[in-house]
Amino acid sequence: MKKLGMIVNTHKPEAIAMARRLLQWGQDKGLSILLPQQEASVLTTVGIPDEEWLRTVEVALVIGGDGTFLRAARYVLDADTLLYGINLGHLGFLASGKPDDAETDLENILNGHYNVLCRRLLRCVLHRDGVPLHTLYALNDVVLSKNAIARLLHIEVRFDDRFFGVLPADGVIVSSPTGSTAYALSAGGPIIPPHLDSMLLAPLCAHTLYSRPLMAAATDRISLIPRGSSRDITLTQDGQLGYEVFPGDRMDIELAQDKCIRTITMPERTFLDLVQEKLGWGQSRAVSEKE
Repeated sequence: MKKLGMIVNTHKPEAIAMARRLLQWGQDKGLSILLPQQEASVLTTVGIPDEEWLRTVEVALVIGGDGTFLRAARYVLDADTLLYGINLGHLGFLASGKPDDAETDLENILNGHYNVLCRRLLRCVLHRDGVPLHTLYALNDVVLSKNAIARLLHIEVRFDDRFFGVLPADGVIVSSPTGSTAYALSAGGPIIPPHLDSMLLAPLCAHTLYSRPLMAAATDRISLIPRGSSRDITLTQDGQLGYEVFPGDRMDIELAQDKCIRTITMPERTFLDLVQEKLGWGQSRAVSEKE
């Protein structure tokens, strides 16, 4: 039987209540659900050190929203842990499990009734003066953008070191397929199924009439280089971690070849089901059919 763990958004009372409910469910079933020490301290129970948790847990329940899921993805980056999210947030494309179905979904997981999706990560290397400064992995996206009161940026874009153009814009998003339903969607990008190996380049408020979101192949490398003199620039990783960027810095972004995030999906709950449910795709037809 798979060893279960749990990662919880401890800032949400409803997530804490759900975690306690599932811990009780596990206790009634004679199952131990392991907690990292941070979560355990809030839930007033016993936890284990991070290293032991990552070495032991095979399936982690992520209790919260997509933000909690992104944090969990970074936490298990170098482990082989399967993630299954129970959504207590807003959209819930990553944490797609429903609270009312939590116990049923857990039974299905323990019985092997699930699918595994390997979600590709973006690997971004930030260079300064030709020297690698940061290497980061993102499940959704990396965003190069101006700060609050900065002027328009001029971002040089390269594909496989071939000059593509200079983009005058507030910023640019480079998204994975998983991230296509996140920030990139708000920037007019297409919805990309998470199993399709590709990347997406989406300008933010581009000051041109020609800039449109552009898909890139799985083997491409996208490079972003801010030009000009503005130093009010930030590189954001999955909307949660930020890095200071200077003019002339270079960000090389590609699909990671050595890492992915393995997530659990239920056979009866497909990606297209989520698109219909979360974004309302096809609802007008459903209404007309009822009429």
